[in-house]
Amino acid sequence: MKSILAAAIALLVVSLVIFVRLGLDTHSRLIPVAERKPMPVVHLSLLTGETWSLRVHRGEVIAINYWATWCGPCWQETPMLVQLGHDYGKRGFAIVGVATDERNSAEIPPAVLRFVERLHVDYPIAITAPMSQLAYAMDGLPTTILVDREGRVAQTYVGALNETKFRGDVDALLREPAQPSR
Repeated sequence: MKSILAAAIALLVVSLVIFVRLGLDTHSRLIPVAERKPMPVVHLSLLTGETWSLRVHRGEVIAINYWATWCGPCWQETPMLVQLGHDYGKRGFAIVGVATDERNSAEIPPAVLRFVERLHVDYPIAITAPMSQLAYAMDGLPTTILVDREGRVAQTYVGALNETKFRGDVDALLREPAQPSR
């Protein structure tokens, strides 16, 4: 009897963890405005050779999506992000992707170019510097940081995004009133 009870409790705990990790909770968990911290200065080297800067995008809601070509959930969520960019772009929402694939030289890994081409990614894509340790500092990939119009971190998502929840969070940020200039 004890082993059945222990198995039932273990199953319940595993189910709860899976439920939370899959993001099935559709209630917004944006960080309250007063508790948001400014995003550090972000300058990213794009595949095009240009530089992407968060400062230039002040006034927009920004999703910074860290991914890798070897990451299955990254392949699954990227088409949704492309569509989200189309749906919300005219409302002041922008996405930048950051490929975290390892590389030892200045050359862009062909797998990154194939990923972008196959998934028809039309938002800016940056790539980490050769020998970067960035991917190792993350709790998991994909990781998406949602930044409000004032350049503050409104939420960080580790793992594949739940489209309904993420759209709700983007909608909420786009509805937030603009803050007066400082």
